[in-house]
Amino acid sequence: MPAIDYLRISLIDRCNFQCQYCMPEGADLQYLPQAEWLTRAELRQLLQEVFMPLGFSNFRLTGGEPLVRSEVVDIVRDIATLPGVTDLALTTNAFLLSGLAQNLWDAGLRRLNISLDSLDPAIFDRIVGGRGKSRWPQVWEGIQAAHRVGFSPLKLNVVVIPGVNDHEVLDLAALTLDRTWHVRFIEFMPIGNDSLFEQKGWVDSATLRDRIRQRWGLNAGTVRGNGPADVFQIPGAKGTVGFISQMSECFCDRCNRMRLSADGWLRPCLLNETGQLDLKTALRQGISTAEIKHQVAMLLAEKPEINYKMRQSGTSGAYQRTMSQIGG
Repeated sequence: MPAIDYLRISLIDRCNFQCQYCMPEGADLQYLPQAEWLTRAELRQLLQEVFMPLGFSNFRLTGGEPLVRSEVVDIVRDIATLPGVTDLALTTNAFLLSGLAQNLWDAGLRRLNISLDSLDPAIFDRIVGGRGKSRWPQVWEGIQAAHRVGFSPLKLNVVVIPGVNDHEVLDLAALTLDRTWHVRFIEFMPIGNDSLFEQKGWVDSATLRDRIRQRWGLNAGTVRGNGPADVFQIPGAKGTVGFISQMSECFCDRCNRMRLSADGWLRPCLLNETGQLDLKTALRQGISTAEIKHQVAMLLAEKPEINYKMRQSGTSGAYQRTMSQIGG
């Protein structure tokens, strides 16, 4: 069991996209009022007085779409300047990134994961729920802006959906040939999107690796991150390709992360809410951070057992909350 030192922090539960696999059309989404979000000060206090003393040093900002939150640059600066932070990253759909990339860099952010599920604007807009003017060009410009500013490694996340974008796997992998980009192929999961999953199914990572291997060959990669990706490299490529295989290759035994939702709920697992803690309410009721830290420490002690149970049960069930509500 690895050390649990990685916290994924959802800054907001809403998004400017409505991706098929994240917020299916017709989903009855109840967004949190802003007063229910952890404030900037509360978040900094929790990190400084609870999580970092318990050994957390790696943080990722997620959503919803974190760039929708107006304070995102200030929050990045708050975390980046905390003594002891060894890694700070942010996951985004890049729609607002072109105007924020330099400010995020100046605030101390160095790593980005960007969702890019298609290189075809029509397919992309169908996946993200676009209407009217295509959103793809603005996303692509956001990726280019991040590259110009200097974000490295720049990671592109691709959720592979059969019959939708799986035919683009080679084109997306080719982005790594002459760019120091890292493309991550993610197995499609049934999280709040039961009808789409039942209709489309999923493609396992081994099949995707074979497609790439047959085209170019594939070597073991040397770039590792805090996440669960198995990393490979096309011979001679500047970047890497990775595979996140939560459906076919359960990695619960390697999980080193906890998740903090926008409204302050701490959860030990993406798919299991056993032992979740309401840290925001505890703070606002005046409970000391020493006591909150004690409660979090007890939950951390339970995580190996939670991971074991998830590994035994597998991750192929259907889940009613959408990915945007979970926090990614």
